Amino acid sequence: MPGGQISDSEPEVMYDLGKSISLVSDENNSVPIERVRKAVNVTKEAVHAISITALETLREGAFFMGVIGSRGELVNPFSHIDAALWSENKLPSDVVESAYDYCEELTRREAGNFYHSFKYLPEEERRSIMAYYAFCRRADDIADGDYVDYFPGGSEENQESIEYRSKIERLIEGVPVLDRSSYNDKMSQLFYYRKKLSTAYGRMTSTDPIFIALKDTVNKYGISRQLLDDMISGMEEDFHRNRYETFEDLYSYCYKVASTVGLVCIEIYGYDDKRAKEYAESWGIYMQLTNILRDVAEDIERDRIYLPIEDLNRYGISEEDLKNGKDILKHPGWKPFVKEYIKRADKYRERGMKLFPLLDKSSRYSPAAMTTFYHSIMKKIEKNHGDVFSERTQLSKTEKIGLAAYIYVRFRFFAL
Repeated sequence: MPGGQISDSEPEVMYDLGKSISLVSDENNSVPIERVRKAVNVTKEAVHAISITALETLREGAFFMGVIGSRGELVNPFSHIDAALWSENKLPSDVVESAYDYCEELTRREAGNFYHSFKYLPEEERRSIMAYYAFCRRADDIADGDYVDYFPGGSEENQESIEYRSKIERLIEGVPVLDRSSYNDKMSQLFYYRKKLSTAYGRMTSTDPIFIALKDTVNKYGISRQLLDDMISGMEEDFHRNRYETFEDLYSYCYKVASTVGLVCIEIYGYDDKRAKEYAESWGIYMQLTNILRDVAEDIERDRIYLPIEDLNRYGISEEDLKNGKDILKHPGWKPFVKEYIKRADKYRERGMKLFPLLDKSSRYSPAAMTTFYHSIMKKIEKNHGDVFSERTQLSKTEKIGLAAYIYVRFRFFAL
């Protein structure tokens, strides 16, 4: 948060931006790591590029299609291009619009709660937010799912990729928490994902529709590359760490994977008050804390525990207790732990909500809707006494639509 200042009235559980940055800028580890990450760039000389004139030929051959296939599947309109870059820096408007179409359709299919919070934004902001969502979605799919990102000419055997992950692993000074094959594969994919990201800030342009749209977005709104790089770094952290001893440790992770999202979004939403940044950070922390509690059972299956070990121990809860699934509901410490966890998260929600009046009136609805969706999920978890094991806590389509309509009217027309 600006100046690292929190008033005496703020809850003790808050961590300021200065502290979160210090956590990821450790003198012995993270500063060299960030240098390695920032050095990832792509150049036209290093990879195969295709010219716009070649695209004209492809169009004539009817290869340049829309983003929905004959069976209703999502289709990359440039998937037939076996090249990493366009030779030209500035692309024709129809190419850029096709890229945005792809991102919007991806978001509609995969965003769930988020899509309902994006769809009422003004068109330019909506398209940009969805381009950014697509960027985050695919990075998460690489890290946590089985999505394979394609980079023409790239592989985990590439010397650049090998050197990158070797340097990161050496600086982390720990053993990866994934098996070696999965680690090499996923780290390699994120390495090339960073290369694609570099094209959004350089003279070259990726042939990946997500990064075509993203480049247009970052140019429109002046979005810092550091925020997007930090998000990818948070994904990489999942390959090196699957336990968090303290809440302060967890905060650093949440900042990278969620607060950075809030900080990017407000650049698109529009704001004039610098306090918007500190509130956007808290907003992101709340969203991620909600995700963590909701997904405890799924994470345990992947041998990940994001709940702070120190806090669990205070209530006599062990890792084995968490691995026992529903049986933990009988543990005398679980309900009070969940109650304290939700209370802490709610402090970030309250602080994050201070963001909304600072945003352009046409954009307030979007973060307000996301917050309301997640608050509703938290209330369901609390009502169920912390039972996140029987089934995944989520909102029905009817609930989403009803909440979306209510929030739209409230924040679009009546918010101060």
